[in-house]
Amino acid sequence: MLGVIYLGNNPETQERLKYIPGRLVQFASNYKDAASMCSPHVPNEHFIMFFEQNILAEDVTAITYLKKKCKNVYIILLTHQLDSDDRKSYQKCGINDTLDVNASITEINKKIQFIGDREGMLFDDAPSKHRILRFKIPFWKRSFDIIFSLLAIIVLSPVFIITAIAIRLESKGPVIFKSKRVGTNYTIFDFLKFRSMYVDAESKLKEVAKTAGNQYAEKDKQPGEEKQNTITAPLGDEAEMMMLSMGMGSDMMISDDEVMLVGDDFVVSETDFNKEKEEENNNAFVKIENDPRVTKVGRFIRKYSIDELPQLFNILRGDMSVVGNRPLPLYEAEKLTVDASIDRFMAPAGLTGLWQVEERGKGGMMSAEERKQLDIIYGQTYNFMLDMKIIFRTIFAFVQKENV
Repeated sequence: MLGVIYLGNNPETQERLKYIPGRLVQFASNYKDAASMCSPHVPNEHFIMFFEQNILAEDVTAITYLKKKCKNVYIILLTHQLDSDDRKSYQKCGINDTLDVNASITEINKKIQFIGDREGMLFDDAPSKHRILRFKIPFWKRSFDIIFSLLAIIVLSPVFIITAIAIRLESKGPVIFKSKRVGTNYTIFDFLKFRSMYVDAESKLKEVAKTAGNQYAEKDKQPGEEKQNTITAPLGDEAEMMMLSMGMGSDMMISDDEVMLVGDDFVVSETDFNKEKEEENNNAFVKIENDPRVTKVGRFIRKYSIDELPQLFNILRGDMSVVGNRPLPLYEAEKLTVDASIDRFMAPAGLTGLWQVEERGKGGMMSAEERKQLDIIYGQTYNFMLDMKIIFRTIFAFVQKENV
């Protein structure tokens, strides 16, 4: 339930609030009376309080008192214009939102509806069914991760030392490469690997992807397939000039019933725009064959998956698990925020996983969609026995059959 309270003495505001549809507004002239109105009469009852701005010092005292006494209130300051210092003071004492003091009934009602629709996120005691679901790693899995990673770090410490020396001898730069990755619950963390590329390799990714080819994108593209541009007709002089300035010739197909999308620096048909966005989502993963950015040591440690060993420290500190869905770079994860892909992030992030062992079993050839589906399947079905099977298969299939 969501109640509405007005604290102030402005007759015009009081009059407008009387006509809020479907809401019985309570009126208070002092903050102690307003605090008594905020006492919930039923479980999970919450209140929106419209607080009329007055003298800053008095307002800070009142708001601080209200926030202390009423844990279930969302305070909206009715104000004209605040300078930066006053805004900070009001925010510090507990104001949740602001609204123009002369806001119309419609604007006030929209604000109430907006808060009501998000009640479960704005109030701590809201029913759990309204809260955002978050994945929590089971106790058995976290315990196994700690024991496994500790033992592996101790046993493999000579490999860590030799690899670090080899990397430094071949090329300048740090031994450990850190990149931002997105794991469970879309949490961003520093993902650790032995550096297998020359310095500034990430900045050259787009250029290399064009020349060397993205395996996932090329796999989905049919031989001889070319992108075809479609524009609408007739176009105004401004749109035509924009096309000519971008080098768009008259040989482009024109469709009278096509919708034209005109941006700051492009003109494209709606059909082509939607097709391109779909291709971007399908090719969210980037995988380059025979990548020229990789060093000689890098090729060796990649072939035997030695470059992944520093992730044992990620596992130890809880960023990820031994088995789970691969944490993705930001530019890949941002393309997987649609409903069909969210489930892959509501599962453990891992060093190895279902799609890795399945991909190696298929000779390294797997589409982006197959990867996403295997990630989702793992998140829905993982258990201790499945994790053990994946670890067993990883141990006996870690030597990759291609330079990727």
